[in-house]
Amino acid sequence: MWQSQGYFRPKFDRGSDPFVISMPPPNVTGSLHMGHAMFVTLEDIMVRYHRMRGRPTLWLPGTDHAGIATQLVVERMLASEGIKRAELGRDEFAKRVWEWKEKYGGTITNQIKRLGASCDWTRERFTLDEQLSRAVVEAFVKLHEKGLIYQGSYMVNWSPKLQTAVSDLEVEYSEEPGALYYIKYRVAGGSRSDFLTIATTRPETLFGDVAIAVHPQDERYSKYVGQMAIVPMTYGRHVPIISDKFVDKDFGTGVLKISPGHDHNDYLLARKLGLPILNVMNKDGTLNEVAGLYCGLDRFEARKKLWCELEETDLAVKKEPYTLRVPRSQRGGEVIEPLVSKQWFVTMEPLAEKALRAVEKGELTIMPERFEKIYNHWLSNIKDWCISRQLWWGHRIPVWYIVGKDCEEEYIVARSAEEALIKACDKYGKEIEIYQDPDVLDTWFSSALWPFSTLGWPDVSAEDFKRFYPTTMLETGHDILFFWVARMVMMGIEFTGTVPFSYVYLHGLIRDSEGRKMSKTLGNVIDPLDTIEEFGTDALRFTLALGTAGQDLNLSTERLTANKAFTNKLWNAGKFVLQNLPDRDNVSGWQTIQAYKFDMEESLLRLPLSECWVVSKLHLLIDAVTESYNKFFFGEVGRETYDFIWGDFADWYVECIYEYIEASKARLYHSGDDSVALVAQAVLLYVFESILKLLHPFMPFVTEELWQALPNRKEALIISSWPQISLPRNTTLVKRFENLQALTRAIRNARAEYSVEPAKRISASIVASEEVIQYISEEKEVLALLSRLDLDNIHFTDSPPGDAKQSVHLVASEGLEAYLPLTDMVDISAEVQRLSKRLSKMQTEYEGLKARLKSPKFIEKAPEDIVRGVQQKAAEAEEKINLTKNRLDFLKSTVLVSQ
Repeated sequence: MWQSQGYFRPKFDRGSDPFVISMPPPNVTGSLHMGHAMFVTLEDIMVRYHRMRGRPTLWLPGTDHAGIATQLVVERMLASEGIKRAELGRDEFAKRVWEWKEKYGGTITNQIKRLGASCDWTRERFTLDEQLSRAVVEAFVKLHEKGLIYQGSYMVNWSPKLQTAVSDLEVEYSEEPGALYYIKYRVAGGSRSDFLTIATTRPETLFGDVAIAVHPQDERYSKYVGQMAIVPMTYGRHVPIISDKFVDKDFGTGVLKISPGHDHNDYLLARKLGLPILNVMNKDGTLNEVAGLYCGLDRFEARKKLWCELEETDLAVKKEPYTLRVPRSQRGGEVIEPLVSKQWFVTMEPLAEKALRAVEKGELTIMPERFEKIYNHWLSNIKDWCISRQLWWGHRIPVWYIVGKDCEEEYIVARSAEEALIKACDKYGKEIEIYQDPDVLDTWFSSALWPFSTLGWPDVSAEDFKRFYPTTMLETGHDILFFWVARMVMMGIEFTGTVPFSYVYLHGLIRDSEGRKMSKTLGNVIDPLDTIEEFGTDALRFTLALGTAGQDLNLSTERLTANKAFTNKLWNAGKFVLQNLPDRDNVSGWQTIQAYKFDMEESLLRLPLSECWVVSKLHLLIDAVTESYNKFFFGEVGRETYDFIWGDFADWYVECIYEYIEASKARLYHSGDDSVALVAQAVLLYVFESILKLLHPFMPFVTEELWQALPNRKEALIISSWPQISLPRNTTLVKRFENLQALTRAIRNARAEYSVEPAKRISASIVASEEVIQYISEEKEVLALLSRLDLDNIHFTDSPPGDAKQSVHLVASEGLEAYLPLTDMVDISAEVQRLSKRLSKMQTEYEGLKARLKSPKFIEKAPEDIVRGVQQKAAEAEEKINLTKNRLDFLKSTVLVSQ
């Protein structure tokens, strides 16, 4: 209904300052998980709130082509048909991927819609859309023209299985059991005792060693510096023994093998010292011809075989267990290989400087604030970005080479093949052929342009770009602050001259009830679609929104169950309101109700006490909640609204034990004055309507359904106006009603304590000052109804009654007390007998517990938690015994006094 009515589209009829969010585009291969549910919930809350505040709102949705992930999915599908990607060829493979995308790519979008996402779906984007692809090419060309994109052979993270480079940020490190191998490197020209022992976790890389290094101040090895060492199993290949402060004297043996082709640190050291780079690995993770007889072996097989042969040749010293920090691909999970490879890079430092200044100058606010330090640290230590990927699915790099020319020296950057050919012909003559770079761009490159490419850039005259850029808010998980957020800031400033959004709101990760990360291995993954089926979308959204910005949220069935109950509570309150409003054809009644206004102090003061209380509390809530919404304190919004609805509204509104609703019933059903009933009905409707508005951004489905059920609805809740702030409230009258509440609770608790039958009416003496008695006595009927008091036997006085010693004395609040005659409440003799039996049983149990605690055998042998449990039970039993004794003494003294 919302979508068909166009409610999700921005409307400029009530305001001109738009609120704009770009949805973090989920992978087109994706299926809804709790991370998606979190960002959809939080962003939808923001959008629905600002829409109700009258601002034109645009929440722009879309999906990411997810280069690696999508190619993997389609390759697996083809493999199931017995087809390999290489057999199809690039064009046919791309065609098959597009077919897959058309068939399955909408799954995640439809699942997001189930969460109630009020995005403008007419503007949905895909990172490989024609317009967005044009933006990607334009960005590459412009960066290259400024000298910020270059090609070179550098150390990258290589995925042997995927056959592509991956970003530093897409490598996850895990601690895994491994080994530290100690190997002898003989000193050339020395005796058999002249050798250096090297400790390494990757012996297979020794074929790529170009030097052996020791610390300059390490006296153990100073005599060997300047000599040559023989690399084992290489038929006598010599490498220099050098000294450098980089070497850690205390790690292993204090001797470092330098393999710059296969270790990031070694690579940097080799470049500093001018050492050669030797690569021993093929792109598929097997060893190449440099490894001699080990050529063609998988890297891990080579490790095993090499160690065996080192042992046979007496070059193996020892092998000991060692915990490794293993780099693994986020996508495939395989071990990443540091490898020198020719790639395209973006020079990041000049871009990062501008992004740093944006936060420093207050142009960009990051929430929570503590993430500013992390953002600043990363940008201050940024490395150049490897943007090329050896894939077939994605944005093809807009670079063309000339057949017969050196690829590294002679290439053309252009916006199209036609433009590239013209440029090449101008430079090299007409009789040439060109071909495009086979690589594609890192998926994050197109994502970095998302806030403005989706609005029409590079066409800065596009209507959406002029109206909606820069956007207002970027909401996402804190784990992609660098992957995505920082890059968007850098690219936004570079290409538009403006920070792409004013605020960054970072949510935490969702963990299980024990605080563990959700994983298939642990079997603790909670599926949001299953959760919706069991608990409802509103309960799930409300649960997720109660978290604190930037902090991880532990999700439990107990929380979901409680919030499902909250949804039901709201629904039942709505049913009560509907049952207690005038009939729809009661024109005069509805005219009277709709004529009531609660925005003036005078109208508030004319209300009865209970109505004045609830309206005042509501007005206080509106101010608090609105302020929390404006500060993006969504957890506070949820808690404040929950407390009011469950505590003030429902606890005093629905069912016989909820006091406010019973107070309303007293007015509606026990008053002969229709005007009083109509006031109560007007308040019921006004408060409930306001509650629905305040809660709508969190729980859109149940609130809209209830809103539509109310009579005389002129518009949908989603586009209704937000409640006014700074409305009148009377704190004095609120305090008075709270005293009435306290008195009611005290009497109810006493009735429960003495097991008084619910239907039995008892008498009471209310003792207070003249001022308190005046307003409490005016609510005599309400008090009688809610506390089950005998209306004809409620006495108001400023001193204790004559039968005070034979009454239960209650202190409701300062200066307000009640005396309930005991004979009204219980059969004293029967109660004495019952409590005496109960006391005897309790004492027997208590003595048993004490006996266990006195036993040395139990204290010494039982686990600590068991002992603590028994101690706690004994303390509780002792407390109950004392309470029961006091009750018995009181009852016996009452019998004596009456006699």
